[in-house]
Amino acid sequence: MTENTLKKLAQLLEQDQFELIFSEKIQKEDLTSKREVPQGQDIRLVYLMNDAVESFLVFRDARMTGEYHADYEGELEASLNKQGEEFVLVVRQGDTVVTLFFETLDLEVHLYEYAYTGHFWVEGYEYLRQLEYRFAILRDKYDYLGAEYCTDEEKKLAVLTEFPPLNYCCYPAVPEKYIVPRENPWDVSKEAIELMEELAAECGDVSFAKLLSIYRKHPSKFWAKRLAIMLHRTKHRNIADLLTERLRQASAGYPRRFFGEDVEQRYQKTLEKIKKRQAELEKQGIRAEILREEPFTIARDSLDYKLYLMIWKERKRNRVTEIEEYKL
Repeated sequence: MTENTLKKLAQLLEQDQFELIFSEKIQKEDLTSKREVPQGQDIRLVYLMNDAVESFLVFRDARMTGEYHADYEGELEASLNKQGEEFVLVVRQGDTVVTLFFETLDLEVHLYEYAYTGHFWVEGYEYLRQLEYRFAILRDKYDYLGAEYCTDEEKKLAVLTEFPPLNYCCYPAVPEKYIVPRENPWDVSKEAIELMEELAAECGDVSFAKLLSIYRKHPSKFWAKRLAIMLHRTKHRNIADLLTERLRQASAGYPRRFFGEDVEQRYQKTLEKIKKRQAELEKQGIRAEILREEPFTIARDSLDYKLYLMIWKERKRNRVTEIEEYKL
């Protein structure tokens, strides 16, 4: 157990986050509340869960007494002490108290490829909203876990959450009620401007680079929205395409989630069907990309495993997409 893991535990409790994951045997006993877990268990506490990472704080050689409610939402009161060789964590969930006794606390991290993730919660310019979402989960990975869990290219791209023309200020991937706002969201960072200037130069997009120069001198909401409009123009399509490619290269070394042979067979069968559809569109000169929406592996949620075909269209001066959904 390190000081870092204790800080992460304190961080979760300060945010009123306390979601425990038990062994499969214990889970089957009661899905909503638990009164006792015998000694010698590894009990996981969800730390950061998104499409890029599933991470947990793991209470090793643990036992639990009291009453834990998985569905509790509200403020927590917690204290951590040491009794002999054991640590004792007491957490109050409203009127009930749960106590964890454990020997050590470890951080468990599983990293996944996320550049082909698709969540279509908000309509309109979906390809930009997917970029916003991927940069957001990358930044969470960087902020919560640290630079050691990111590739060099990921560390560079993570600054784009501080570029309002592309972040949730202009292209939110989730409905407004789920957005966790940043302080001064319309502020742009120097690093984000420099990266976008680098991308514009690589694409040879002179007019986009010129507006970036104005934005650097006058970082206002007005110029941010002007740049956001340019991002969905056909004329500037290479900027978004290059960002997508850079993110794919940055995360290429991570695995895709695996859910067992049965699910994998269904995945491959559905993928084959979509690839045939994709090939038909390409014969017509229509570009289409295959994306996926996966459930979590360890903390399994109710999300279905889906594949999508994002079909590119051009209407007047704008790039738009149509989405086809395929369930496994």
